[in-house]
Amino acid sequence: MAAWSRGRPVQRVVSLAAACVVVGAAAVHVTAVAHAAASASLRGTVTAAGRPLAAAQVTLLGASRNGATPLGHVTTNASGGFTISYAHPGSAGALYVDVRRSAFSRLRLRAVVGVGSGGALRSTTQTTVTVNELTTVAASYALAQFSDPDGIAGPTPGLENAAATASNLADPATGKAGSVVTDADNGTKNDTLATLGTLANLVSLCAPGSSPGCAALLRLATPPGGSPPTDTAQAMVNLARNPTLATAGLYSLTQGATVYQPALAAPPSAWILVLLYTEPQLYASGRIAIDAKGNAWSSVNWLPGTQTASTYATVLDPVGRSTLGSPISGGGMKAGAWGAAIAPAGGSVWMGSFGGDAISQYSPAGKPLSPESGWTNGQPDHPQGVAVDQKGNVWIANNYGPESAPDQGDVIVYPGGDPSKALRVTGGGLNHPFAIQIDGFGRAWVTNAGLGGAKLVNARAATLIGKFGGSVTVIGTDFKPTSFSPIQSGSFKSPLGLSIDSKNNAWVANYFGSTVTQIGPDGAVAGVYELPNGTLPWSQAIDGSDRVWVAGFAQPNVWLLCGANTGACPRGSATGAVLSPRLGFGSKAFQHHTSIQIDQAGNVWLSNNRSQLVPPVGGTGIAEMIGAGTPVCAPLTPLPSRPSAGSAASCPPQAAEAPPSSLTGGSLPTAAWVAIAAALAALAATAGLLRRRRQGKVVDK
Repeated sequence: MAAWSRGRPVQRVVSLAAACVVVGAAAVHVTAVAHAAASASLRGTVTAAGRPLAAAQVTLLGASRNGATPLGHVTTNASGGFTISYAHPGSAGALYVDVRRSAFSRLRLRAVVGVGSGGALRSTTQTTVTVNELTTVAASYALAQFSDPDGIAGPTPGLENAAATASNLADPATGKAGSVVTDADNGTKNDTLATLGTLANLVSLCAPGSSPGCAALLRLATPPGGSPPTDTAQAMVNLARNPTLATAGLYSLTQGATVYQPALAAPPSAWILVLLYTEPQLYASGRIAIDAKGNAWSSVNWLPGTQTASTYATVLDPVGRSTLGSPISGGGMKAGAWGAAIAPAGGSVWMGSFGGDAISQYSPAGKPLSPESGWTNGQPDHPQGVAVDQKGNVWIANNYGPESAPDQGDVIVYPGGDPSKALRVTGGGLNHPFAIQIDGFGRAWVTNAGLGGAKLVNARAATLIGKFGGSVTVIGTDFKPTSFSPIQSGSFKSPLGLSIDSKNNAWVANYFGSTVTQIGPDGAVAGVYELPNGTLPWSQAIDGSDRVWVAGFAQPNVWLLCGANTGACPRGSATGAVLSPRLGFGSKAFQHHTSIQIDQAGNVWLSNNRSQLVPPVGGTGIAEMIGAGTPVCAPLTPLPSRPSAGSAASCPPQAAEAPPSSLTGGSLPTAAWVAIAAALAALAATAGLLRRRRQGKVVDK
């Protein structure tokens, strides 16, 4: 069954070869038997190792939440050409071509030829296609989280957005590298184009008449504890999902395959494909939030090329282009920092205006909803993190800024998203709160970075402000800090980013400690996991498998840790185990990161906040790791969950659960109170008896 089809029937990809008729060098097109008349036509060419692939079985399939459905089938002619007439399956989902020489062929080629309208983009359908190794790598990586041996399937909008992303890597019409991977921001500026060529050369090893390296490819592309892939498409999917597999061994296989150039000149540290997107005003990105369609919203620190406060918010569509009128001005935005959250109900976007001491609000369509001065209810003072809970309450970490006095800060709440009802939460150890996230019980978890100290700001000791401390405060649904707040730990050294996993564990990035702390729902520290010295992690995100993705600031790489669900990690992995290379996933598209988020297609988005630390220079654009993570519902609802194809809604709304008594100190049963009262009475009576004995008023009989 397809990876996304649990609980639903899947229509397997079946061979319709018996329905094909080939006359001379011309391929006679046929339609799937289920359709009475063709409404569209696809013409194409298939090549392998740079040569036409004759007598290959070409199947056009419709991918949807229900599985992969064959729409038509034909056999290529001597020139590798084909034509398929078919009835378009509808608006949602995706269309792709699957090519094999036979049912047992190890060479399997693919290309995405249609994108439905269920995502953030307009539907498109190719009328011509060139299917080859490049399009296979593009489809396998972009749709890695939607692919299994039965085909491609999954829920909206991730499926459609993933299918659209494939064209950034390979142009389906020409079969050449895509316009984004070859543009001025990528191309020769990072290793993605060369990695793409190297992966395509690996696929070419299984072309007819090629070297015996095909068997080695399939063996080396076997995931830990998994079964070997039976074909090249699944091998590429395995590498996208397990990018540290056999980097040296696989690279060595490509030394005799040079069909695609450029290619890597040395083994990579991981088989990742990263794209950099630069759009107007997308400079010094602070915090990313993914909306329900898969668009990536970002706060922005500075105007391009300056340290002047930006007055814009930006939005990228799933393929990295400005959308919804981006860049968006107005709404009181001034120097957006680390505050960005989207309401699961209604889709309003909330961002902190750090330099404007206000909160900016936008509609899902990109229209500012806050006044020109922003929302100032509750007296925001350099606001940082923002979160929205299950009831629509908007929570704001009111940081007070770096030049304020120590121990300042509070949390502002807009009940039901209504600024006019603003209230402030104090106490519980709140001290320059930075990040804020909501757990499954509706509680707000807040990191206290401890930054501040006006007297030290211009002194040589300024770098020590808040360096050796910090805490975490948990605020209940009654808007009061819990009894176990603040949570203290020796691992807290300026804690910044915080994320909650599906089991209500909190994960905290310790900036100066270069560690990540795991805290249980009861506030007890469950583990401290070390990153390389000098990483200075800023934030993290939890994917749909509860794995923890960590973004480094000083070392602009990305680390992947095994989370609380060890079953989603390689066999034998413990919570906190590093699944990425020890030095992290790296790319020349990466700059100094402050934010990391995962979308419904499994793409990992990263804020390039700084391109240079000293003196500070703003970062350029947003980077995207293609298909590397397990998809997550967006907006966060608030716990991370994987979109489902087995329910009417891919991401059903979450209601706050009542926390168990063990987390609240809840009331005991009446019988227990009676027993406690009886025990206390007995103790009191015994104490009285002993006292009277000491006073000589009791005589033993």
